[in-house]
Amino acid sequence: MENFGRLTVMLITFIAVGTIVFRYAEGWGWLDAYYFSVMTLSTVGYGDLHPTTPFTKIFSTFYILGGLGIILNFVAVFYEYRQLALDRFSKKVDIKEEEITKEILNKRNP
Repeated sequence: MENFGRLTVMLITFIAVGTIVFRYAEGWGWLDAYYFSVMTLSTVGYGDLHPTTPFTKIFSTFYILGGLGIILNFVAVFYEYRQLALDRFSKKVDIKEEEITKEILNKRNP
């Protein structure tokens, strides 16, 4: 769970940095810069906004590559955490099932 929190902070920071860079380098408003940052990292890219300066074009390529690495790690850690939670739940169900089975057998054979 520690990695999940760390990756969440990294992702939020990465989106914030992208928003700030696009805000000032492209002259977009905060909402448009944030929107573009998230759309770029999610690889949706509607095409309504796009980088127009050489700096933001180059920045975008590194932003995409770095962001995809963070997102892929985020998804992997989330899946691992989810799988551990399911495994713990499954063990609890198995234990409870054994207890119920023993109770039923004890009632049948006093």
